[in-house]
Amino acid sequence: MGRASTFLIIFIVLGSSFATYNLVTMLRHYGSSEGESVADGGLYFDPILEMPDHVKNRKTSKAPFHVALTATDAPYNKWQCRVMYYWYKQQKKLPGSEMGGFTRILHSGKSDNLMDEIPTVVVDPLAAGLDRGYIVLNRPWAFVQWLEKAKIEEEYVLMAEPDHIFLRPLPNLAYGGNPAAFPFFYIKPDQNEKIIRKFYPEEYGPVTNVDPIGNSPVIIRKDLIAKIAPTWMNISLKMKEDPETDKAFGWVLEMYAYAVASALHGVRHILRKDFMLQPPWDLETGKKYILHYTYGCDYNMKGELTYGKIGEWRFDKRSHLRGPPPKNLPLPPPGVPESVVTLVKMVNEASANIPNWET
Repeated sequence: MGRASTFLIIFIVLGSSFATYNLVTMLRHYGSSEGESVADGGLYFDPILEMPDHVKNRKTSKAPFHVALTATDAPYNKWQCRVMYYWYKQQKKLPGSEMGGFTRILHSGKSDNLMDEIPTVVVDPLAAGLDRGYIVLNRPWAFVQWLEKAKIEEEYVLMAEPDHIFLRPLPNLAYGGNPAAFPFFYIKPDQNEKIIRKFYPEEYGPVTNVDPIGNSPVIIRKDLIAKIAPTWMNISLKMKEDPETDKAFGWVLEMYAYAVASALHGVRHILRKDFMLQPPWDLETGKKYILHYTYGCDYNMKGELTYGKIGEWRFDKRSHLRGPPPKNLPLPPPGVPESVVTLVKMVNEASANIPNWET
């Protein structure tokens, strides 16, 4: 699909949101199955699409991907980015990795004190008021700007977040025009058809064309994300403007927007359950690639989960909004799942080896 067709789709589907995109652009320029294991590195497929045998058993040359991390300049985001970048560097150099370059896309509009530590490109936030207090809306806009100026060697991009830790070397899980994505149990397009149809009209096909995903983690060919990103941004803004959609989707609104935008462009994702795990609900790291510590981990001293109630032992990233957690965090009590123990050990290793951690 060409650029003209792409923007025609955006205009037809989103109406006035297309004008919003132009306004924001002007403001910026003016400074305002559970898996079958295969021998070539352990690919574990749980595809949404029936994959041909030559894909499952591919033995091809490496296809590196560029890691793109969107972030703010808040202290809370900074320490997570530092941990994430530390583990990226550790895993990148190991056998089986197809991890290429790294960019932190800083959507604060100004440089910060991590510019020399982490490769960073500064982009602008949305114009004042457009995010309506939902800072995540800056993510698609950040990708739109970065993709306009990015000159990266890799053909593929991994869209990542600050609270991701690479558990082991990550291969390129995408294949050609089918990106790889993690299926989220709480993204349910088929159970929200009335709302989805506001943004994905019937003529585009069944609601099941909308994958149960967000934009992260996703490994995608960069020409595809360059087409999807403006649509993703516009749908995010349009969803936020619609009270029914905003109420229904809440903090995962931007994730739904990416899923819809991808479907509008006819892009289907290979769903990889092994892409990521989320403690405390996922108990073992196993052969998973990314640990996502979005949920708080609260336990009593018997090792029993007390989710929703502050535990006698806890690790919650939100406990460290104003600065990094201290070095050498205490390990959880016996009986706590291996995934949580691994999380704390990996944060501790990073904090012990990152210079000037406390500052």
